[in-house]
Amino acid sequence: MDIPRIIELPKFLDERGNLSFLENDKQLPFVIKRVHWIYDVPGGEERGGVAYKTTEEFIVAMSGSFDVVVSDGEREWKFTLNRSYKGVYIPAGLWRSIENYSSNSVAVIAASTFYDPSDAVRDINELITNDASAMPNEPLRSMSRDKSLNEEKKYNVEDCGIIELDRHHSQRKGDISVVENGKEVPFDVKRIYYLYDVPGGADRGGHAHKALYQLIVAASGAFTVVLDDGTNKKAYTLNRPYQGLLVKPGIWRTLTDFSGGSICMVLASELYSPDDYIREYEKFMKYRVE
Repeated sequence: MDIPRIIELPKFLDERGNLSFLENDKQLPFVIKRVHWIYDVPGGEERGGVAYKTTEEFIVAMSGSFDVVVSDGEREWKFTLNRSYKGVYIPAGLWRSIENYSSNSVAVIAASTFYDPSDAVRDINELITNDASAMPNEPLRSMSRDKSLNEEKKYNVEDCGIIELDRHHSQRKGDISVVENGKEVPFDVKRIYYLYDVPGGADRGGHAHKALYQLIVAASGAFTVVLDDGTNKKAYTLNRPYQGLLVKPGIWRTLTDFSGGSICMVLASELYSPDDYIREYEKFMKYRVE
């Protein structure tokens, strides 16, 4: 059985806010099928006592700090996460809990499978006493939809909009919102990137993509996203972690008016590709009329 371990993520420093990311089969040793994030957890609380038979996870503290405690019934590992550019990888078949949340923490978890209640073990004694042969040697992964959206398209601002995500609320344990490939979003999440340490009032993110679909979420704080299709503009203020702005290809987007301590999380449909970016507005306008 593999063991849990810290994985360091890229960190790009910028006076307008720092950026980190994780991608399928690069920083992550699995393919993302599901992303969920835990927020509004009262300080000092604990949640997440569970093991998964086939699901691998990667947990990162995008804000605040907490402890991830992992056990195989004999050994125990404890990881304190308090850096946005470090996370813990948890193989399938291990018990994990998330403890000692600091106030205003945001825990983001990428998972290798779609949610399946039968995959979860909720009692640690059941995990410890379970016959080892009943646990898979290798995590089972959901088959990819094998439906590439990596084609250049030119949508308009009216094709974009807010997606209301489920908010699973617990007064004592905090809230969870979930995105699964092809369900809440019309694409497969292959990359997660996020901006943090953004100074209040900062602006950034003026560029467009030829093929990339994005779901932009204010995981913490608030900011405004201005969309521009070369003819019309539309602005959205994001300030709820259970709302996401779906941005389709061919749209110029700018992020403005960050509140202090904001975190902008983006779920993206493709791995990073410099060729997919349009970084100059004049080139964007030419692209729109081609």
